[in-house]
Amino acid sequence: MPEPEKTTPGRRQSLPSVFASVFASMFGVQSSKKHQEDFGHGKASTYIAVGLIATILFVLTVWGVVQLVVRIAQP
Repeated sequence: MPEPEKTTPGRRQSLPSVFASVFASMFGVQSSKKHQEDFGHGKASTYIAVGLIATILFVLTVWGVVQLVVRIAQP
């Protein structure tokens, strides 16, 4: 049985790491190890802010694609 990893409570995650974690979780491909690291080292407020930004970007992208398709489809 592998020994559990020792965590350092003072270590913070970088912003690119938080973005990667949020996007991976949006697609449902987050690994268990990364999930535990996020909960062990990350701040909830950072993940909430990045999650809101990612959601807004997703909605705006879908809206933009729909607008493009509607313009192309009109005679």
